[in-house]
Amino acid sequence: MPKTTRTYWNPLDQAHNGAWQAIAGLEGMAEELTLSHDAETGEYTRLTRFQPGADTSPFGGKSHGYPEEVFIVSGRLYDAAFEMWLEAGHYASRPPGELHGPFKTDVGCLVLEISFPNRIA
Repeated sequence: MPKTTRTYWNPLDQAHNGAWQAIAGLEGMAEELTLSHDAETGEYTRLTRFQPGADTSPFGGKSHGYPEEVFIVSGRLYDAAFEMWLEAGHYASRPPGELHGPFKTDVGCLVLEISFPNRIA
């Protein structure tokens, strides 16, 4: 089964605010909106929106056994694993097992994420 498709729409339009889901454990700090998903492979494309002042330090960094790509759409996000501020336009293609986070933001941040959970290293 291929990834779900949808003709042009604007997920950032306020009319779609109700479609965003709080990320478990990060309620009030971050939420996500899945744009496309392949139920067979688990691959997905989603937006993650960090609220101004969000800080995931209590949860530490994380890594997973599959690759993912991230693109900072707007705002900025501090990645403690790399000791750097990621600003709009930053892109990464993360290999399986790469540590990232914890994250914090002062102004908020919107991240596009494309993940490949079945491509385990």
